[in-house]
Amino acid sequence: MEFQEIIYDLSDGIATITLNRPDKLNAFTGRMMHEVIAALDMTDADDNVKVVIFTGAGRAFCAGADLSSGGETFAKGGSDVQTKQGVPRDGGGLVSLRIFESLKPVIGVINGPAVGVGVTMTLPMDFRLASDTAKFGFVFAKRGIVPEACSSYFLPRLVGISQATEWVFTGRVFPASEALAGGLVRSVHAADDLMAAARAIAREIADNTAPVSVSLSRKMLWHMLGASHPMEAHRADSRGIQERGKSADSKEGVVSFLEKRAAVYPDKVSSGLPNIFPGWTEPEFS
Repeated sequence: MEFQEIIYDLSDGIATITLNRPDKLNAFTGRMMHEVIAALDMTDADDNVKVVIFTGAGRAFCAGADLSSGGETFAKGGSDVQTKQGVPRDGGGLVSLRIFESLKPVIGVINGPAVGVGVTMTLPMDFRLASDTAKFGFVFAKRGIVPEACSSYFLPRLVGISQATEWVFTGRVFPASEALAGGLVRSVHAADDLMAAARAIAREIADNTAPVSVSLSRKMLWHMLGASHPMEAHRADSRGIQERGKSADSKEGVVSFLEKRAAVYPDKVSSGLPNIFPGWTEPEFS
């Protein structure tokens, strides 16, 4: 796919996906949805990618849905993707689900306003860093709609139900300091320092860890948010330890530690991840 509304860059193991409609504050469109999903397909398939960073061009991260259609903006139900029954799929939800399924860690670099889908799409990212000029808003009730992009699942799990309901029910736009206090973002940085701080975390992951182990760990942590009992985690942990314990990565991890040298992990994410969730299937939309 030729990218028109995002910029894709890969440098030294870190892929950066930049929402790129700066004159529109990177307002979310159907094309942007498809391009983000295509870019994540690329990062999953490329073993040179160790970490993915999302950010926005210009002074905003994403100001929400493109409202240029006026009062008919939300009338068609969300996107050009439909179920077999003809129900329109929420476009923000398709992006959130794709981020959730990413095989690589995802870091949100919130460089400016992140409102509506501009904030909800960041919730399945593994963590978010914000500029001190960033603003956030779950403004759906002020637009006569409801939260989307799977945020009714992710937001309470990230910040707790009380904080989630306050932000959603009021629809207010709030500063980065409140996002930090509420647990929405990991840290707040001066604008000039923001990307460097995010890349430092990405480098720590890319330079020191086994990509297959990180990918499996990501799946384990996110999937277990919905587990009904710790036994589900115990089963996945046990299968994961068995599979990874006999891998070339495990041998290299131990030997490199004993030899006091940097590890060079041979296993590739693209070669396939062991199935440590037997019987688990992705729910269908109906």
